[in-house]
Amino acid sequence: MKLMRVGEPGRERPALLDGDGVIRDLSDIVDDIAGDVLSPAGLARLAALDTASLPAIDPAIRIGACVGGVQKFACVGLNYADHAAEAGMPVPDEPVLFGKAISALCGPNDEIEQPVGSTKLDYEVELAVIIGTRAKNVTEAEAMDHVAGFAVFNDVSEREFQIHRGGQWIKGKSHDTFGPLGPWLVTRDEAGDIGNLGMFLDVNGGRRQTGSTRTMIFGVAHLVSYISRFMTLEPGDVIPTGTPPGVALGMKEPAWLKPGDVVELGIDGLGRQRQVVVPAA
Repeated sequence: MKLMRVGEPGRERPALLDGDGVIRDLSDIVDDIAGDVLSPAGLARLAALDTASLPAIDPAIRIGACVGGVQKFACVGLNYADHAAEAGMPVPDEPVLFGKAISALCGPNDEIEQPVGSTKLDYEVELAVIIGTRAKNVTEAEAMDHVAGFAVFNDVSEREFQIHRGGQWIKGKSHDTFGPLGPWLVTRDEAGDIGNLGMFLDVNGGRRQTGSTRTMIFGVAHLVSYISRFMTLEPGDVIPTGTPPGVALGMKEPAWLKPGDVVELGIDGLGRQRQVVVPAA
């Protein structure tokens, strides 16, 4: 299934995309794409619906972040061998983890704000893992049983804030609109070979990132198991799993994002995003 949340910010309602590309309203079935809805039983209930009988929604409606009730981002850095190489950093022995404020979460086609004082605004196409059931100290063999599905994520970053302002990476990762997620949560049964998905990101129509999840250093099951040793993962939690090469930070002459730029990105089978950069108020 492809599950969605649509409507104005803060007032999104649950929906799904049917096999004909029609957005169907789930408001009479569930309150949100969150909590127990993300469990195997909750997803099975939705999968059993006669989607043709559900009300259709205007395709022009705003698409929100594809999951609600998110308690945390558990982000993974330097998780692509080719990206680590472009950054001039060694391949890590263990996953590099960092946080991102939940207030950064936004829809896949919402505007990206350039923060006040920003000089090095960057982009990162990433595969996001959406947790479906509580995971604490789970083994790698058990890990995928706790995953509801996957989504496209743009880990928008302000590199000056991240690298040169002291402290943790979270400073450069957490401005409002720095977490576009969606358009869909694609359930595990429809996501294909998650270890071999093509990825891309364009700026103003020019290709910046081309990659594949096959160059991930630590795979999804390993990451879920590893992170669950340090924090309990709850339904709706999001794990962005790292980015392939091509980010502005890795360029000899970095082409940082600026107001007016158009960012388009996607992952095979998981959909596409489009964002316009605007100055923050």
